[in-house]
Amino acid sequence: MSKPLNDRAQASALDDYRITSPIEIFDLLRQVEASRTLVTLSSPEGHSYTTLIWNIEPDRELVGFSGESNHAGLRALLESNEVTAVAYLDSIKLQFDLGGLVMVHGDQLNVINARYPRELYRFQRRTSFRVRPAVSAMPTAHFAHPLQAKTELSLRVLDVSLGGMALFLPDDMPTIPDGTRVPSCSLRLDDDTWLDVSFVMRHATPIHPETRGSRLGCEFVNLNQGERDLQFYINQTQKRQLALASRKV
Repeated sequence: MSKPLNDRAQASALDDYRITSPIEIFDLLRQVEASRTLVTLSSPEGHSYTTLIWNIEPDRELVGFSGESNHAGLRALLESNEVTAVAYLDSIKLQFDLGGLVMVHGDQLNVINARYPRELYRFQRRTSFRVRPAVSAMPTAHFAHPLQAKTELSLRVLDVSLGGMALFLPDDMPTIPDGTRVPSCSLRLDDDTWLDVSFVMRHATPIHPETRGSRLGCEFVNLNQGERDLQFYINQTQKRQLALASRKV
């Protein structure tokens, strides 16, 4: 059962996954409806009910689900003040809170109406979770420039996941073309986490002009032995960040 997402500490730690754009929210809900993806409604009391999205009406601030009036779990959910909806689109988990649940009885079908969500959380599968290393740990990727063998680069790591990492490239350093492979890179995330990795440069995105640099999106190639160490690092970093966020409340 998923926990409601209205806890301030948890919500702060999950800002990267929050979607508030009405267009994006509608598009994701429409995908769930069109694919007839099962949606599980649950409450902190342990009640749950699996259903389908029946209608999406943002103009009326309503989203509806099919319902069974004689289902005990559903009756208990209708009385709960905290209800969470969870659906899976392939490897993507969608989660949002629901309020104002009301059962509308029809001749052929009952519909559970709820307030249309104003925010939604979109989680990638576990291997895609990204964390930002602590700046104080001086996370660095050190490697020879793939097109200028005599040029050594030591770039700050902005974030990292099991799938790849983002690096900061200052404007005064030579660029790396998209699709370029870096066969050997020494990745230092903190005093305890040093990895030898290879990666492919996927895209460069200019950051705010005042930063005078670009964000390099890099995809790891065959982590092998380093995957376990990186997974442990990601898990520990997530725990620290959640603990830090809770202290600020």
